[in-house]
Order: sequence, then C-alpha cells, then structure tokens
Amino acid sequence: MRIKPAIQNTFDQLLQVIEPLTNEEYSRSSAILNKSTIGQHVRHTLEFFKCLLEGYPTGLVNYDLRKRDLFLESNTLEAINEIKKLLAEMDGVSKNCDLTLEQNYDEEESLKVKSNLERELVYNLEHAVHHMAIIRIAIQEIKPGMKVPDGFGVASSTLRYRSSYSQKA
Repeated sequence: MRIKPAIQNTFDQLLQVIEPLTNEEYSRSSAILNKSTIGQHVRHTLEFFKCLLEGYPTGLVNYDLRKRDLFLESNTLEAINEIKKLLAEMDGVSKNCDLTLEQNYDEEESLKVKSNLERELVYNLEHAVHHMAIIRIAIQEIKPGMKVPDGFGVASSTLRYRSSYSQKA
C-alpha cells in the first residue's frame, strides 16, 4: 500500500513532537485552543486509526463509536506506545478491501457509505495532519521555542507547492 510510508512519516513527526513534552505540558489546557490540550488532539488522531484498524476486518467502520481512552491524552509514554503499536499493526495490512463507513448524524438512523481501506487511510492521514497543525499552535503557547519538524501539520500537497514555488523564485 503506497500510503503506508506517508503514514509512517507523519507518525514519526508526531513522535518527535510529543517525546520531549512532559505529561504536564502534554495535558495542559491551551487558552488559544479553547481549553483543549495537545494530548486530546493526539488521542483523537490515534483513535481514528485504531478504530479503522479494528473495523476493517469486519468491513464496517464507525468513527463515532470509537473507544475513547482518556489515559492517551494525559500520558506521553502511553501515546508513544500507541503510535508504535498502530505502526506495527499497519505492517500487517497489505491489501485494499471494501468497507462500509457508518456515521451517526442523528439519533434515528445512521448513514452508511461505501468506502475502502485505502480511502479511509488517506482520510485518516489528512485528519492527522489537520490535528497536527492544531498541535503546532498549542506548542507555541505551551512550550515556546520548541523546534517542530518543518512539515509538521502541513499537507503534502502544500509542501510540494511550496517547494516548486521556491525553486521558481
């Protein structure tokens, strides 16, 4: 699966950012982010991947029903271990398969949409980058001066555009 190296790179960047954080920094409320924490954004991101990897063998994925592990949002070591575990699980995924994505927008009936594993991995990767951009903002408030990877929280298409634009200038 061609998406796996991009996921590996994104998780490597996430590891680089959360490893130097103390649990207190990781779980400190950010005023600029309406009181959310870096840990909450990491937990949310990882749980989407976990939900997908748990659901794909059955052919049904429902992100609304993911298990929320509050320990992941307060403990950096737990998050680091979860990232490594998810990467190991992804090593065992080698082929695309059809999925049904189920969303609950109201209480009466869920919406079911045809999808596939690669499409959901792409979605999860883009979703992770979005939350990493938010984490980058929180880092500026919570740990000013901390160096984050240049492409952290930036879409790959934006990085390619910036690279081609700077080469032309």
